[in-house]
Amino acid sequence: MYGRPATSAELPQQAPSHLPAQPQEAQQSDAQAPQPAQQIRRPRRITVRTLRRMKANREKITMLTAYDAPFASLLDRSGIEMLLVGDSLGMVIQGEANTLSVTMDQMVYHTRCVSRNAQRAMVVGDMPFMSYQVSPEQALTNAGRLVQEGGAHAVKLEGGADVAPAIRKIVNAGIPVVGHLGLTPQSVHAMGGFVIQGRKPEQAEQIKQDALLLQEAGACCLVLEGIPSALAAEITQLLDIPTVGIGAGDGCDGQVLVTHDMLGLNTEFVPSFVKQYSRLHALIEQAVQQYISEVKQSIFPEEEHSYD
Repeated sequence: MYGRPATSAELPQQAPSHLPAQPQEAQQSDAQAPQPAQQIRRPRRITVRTLRRMKANREKITMLTAYDAPFASLLDRSGIEMLLVGDSLGMVIQGEANTLSVTMDQMVYHTRCVSRNAQRAMVVGDMPFMSYQVSPEQALTNAGRLVQEGGAHAVKLEGGADVAPAIRKIVNAGIPVVGHLGLTPQSVHAMGGFVIQGRKPEQAEQIKQDALLLQEAGACCLVLEGIPSALAAEITQLLDIPTVGIGAGDGCDGQVLVTHDMLGLNTEFVPSFVKQYSRLHALIEQAVQQYISEVKQSIFPEEEHSYD
């Protein structure tokens, strides 16, 4: 949450099975007059209306993190519905212990890298620590930057009743907002660490009330992180807007993971809620070691990798 990129000739030409099939053009006979070149049809963008329709149809929503152009393009072409440019980049990309040092300028930069390369997925830009807590006006200004400069289609804020006024302000300006409840990483010090939330009855009730408040304030979607599965399922049933869980069980309307965790790029701590679908760190280490060996032995570059 690399190697050599595939060329266009190496990429599969058939769309993933979960994407809508494109109509095939009738073959032109030699006797027919030449037709104008077929216009390239861009995939239909995922929007807040799409998310609501998916919830109504009980179709699960998929979200992964992206912080740069190559991953944005790969994940988008694979069919992911939502790309979260998370402030988790502080930990995943910058190697920090938490997300608190990430700045607004950094979020704008990384969001722009992702939005330029996502043709179908809905790009959600994270509002970093202290970019929305001072006032609703401050929140709107910074949300506007993520949309105007970063190209985000929506922004994400952490918190419950305390951020509802900021959400109203942003939504009234025409910017979709994704809420975030439960284990909120920007409150790591207040929570005493990355601790599961909602196990105590009073905590669970507060999270439910906050979820309803965020929906009433205009949030289009809600991330539920690090809460008991039964609580997440109950909140999902209470809300008209979709929920996306991370460490919140399978009762949510969708799921999100940090891409680097899911692909096994991390060799250190892996949260218990993460399923590693690959072990890319081992493949990368093997490729790098082979490269080092071939350079040391003057095997690389060969003639085919050199110019006359």
